[in-house]
Amino acid sequence: MLRVRCLRGGSRGAEAAHLIGAMLGRAVTGWVQRAFQSSSSAAAAQSHHAVEEELVTEPIQQECPVCSYNEWDPLEEVIVGRAENAHVPPFTVEVKANTYEKYWPFYQKYGGQSFPVDHLKKAVAEIEEMCNILHHEGVSVRRPEPIDWSMQYKTPDFKSSGMYAAMPRDILLVVGNEIIEAPMAWRARFFEYRAYRPLIKEYFRKGAKWTTAPKPTMSDELYDQDYPIRTVEDRHKLAALGKFVTTEHEPCFDAADFIRAGRDIFVQRSQVTNFMGIEWMRRHLAPDYKIHIISFKDPNPMHIDATFNIIGPGLVLSNPDRPCRQIDMFMKAGWTVVKPPTPLIADDHPLWMSSKWLSMNVLMLDEKRVMVDANETTIQKMFEIHQIFCIKTIKVSIRHANSLGGGFHCWTTDVRRRGTLQSYFH
Repeated sequence: MLRVRCLRGGSRGAEAAHLIGAMLGRAVTGWVQRAFQSSSSAAAAQSHHAVEEELVTEPIQQECPVCSYNEWDPLEEVIVGRAENAHVPPFTVEVKANTYEKYWPFYQKYGGQSFPVDHLKKAVAEIEEMCNILHHEGVSVRRPEPIDWSMQYKTPDFKSSGMYAAMPRDILLVVGNEIIEAPMAWRARFFEYRAYRPLIKEYFRKGAKWTTAPKPTMSDELYDQDYPIRTVEDRHKLAALGKFVTTEHEPCFDAADFIRAGRDIFVQRSQVTNFMGIEWMRRHLAPDYKIHIISFKDPNPMHIDATFNIIGPGLVLSNPDRPCRQIDMFMKAGWTVVKPPTPLIADDHPLWMSSKWLSMNVLMLDEKRVMVDANETTIQKMFEIHQIFCIKTIKVSIRHANSLGGGFHCWTTDVRRRGTLQSYFH
């Protein structure tokens, strides 16, 4: 018997037609072969017929485990990163351009070594508790493989050691039933994909699409070796002029510079995402999805989700310290733009790779539940009391995990959200 089942959202008509055509072709071929075969006995013929039926029958496809179109549909499965064995990246030009001057001595001292062990242990414990709470909220949690990030490696173009697999949002972008593996832009993150490959292969075997973007060589030509940064003012001037440490030598991007709203995906040109990388993504996803380039008054653009975090249909948190230059475009489309309150994180708390605005780097479990830092009481009140929201806050403390460069959105990649592909931006 020939059985065909449509795959879950994201499968295109051409793929379905190709699959059905292949299956029918095999079925007809098998029937013709059997029609001209002779057998010495009815029993043998019946047995042979059963074997041929088995050969031409395609396996019933499972429901695809990967399906996510936006940042707020009900979350069913998520990948949460690992802090275990996280290492400080070597202090190269691209790392220098993405960090602030007060932390440069830290990188110069500890580059290529483990992050402070006591701090790392606390971060590991926080993320374990975060996973427990996600389980309690009905979300299936998956984790990348533990990797020895201290290992030195060398390519024909550079040498480095690794960093971590803490931020799956940086390397994996889910669009429909497709997992896109980002090429990255830091040499210390060149082999970060290895921690996620067992998971990706599992999803692929179960029906997901899997795309790996072109891997950059990360040769010296990809970076402005003389990128002139000393002060915040320097950074503002360079960003305003559209000058970044990454050049247009070859495509590069981090997945976290993209944020999804159904058929519309928004992206910024940043220190780690260049226009060639954006153009690759635009061509790859066309015509089903439209890529919009937006920009911000940001002295150090790297990853969009602590600057512009879309949390519902037509609803976005917009960082008041980094205003969006195209905000009128969203207002005209009828979107509600909300400025989150000032973060409460203490000045002396180490944030080696990020700013205090991780407070707005929240994870939506659905339109009425949000995972937010337990210490950020002002943004909790905003979600709970503001008439626009009335959202239940799921409070978790990840202060030490913040130090490694991310909030809840960064520490996760949503694999499956229960929803359909829609347009929210007109």
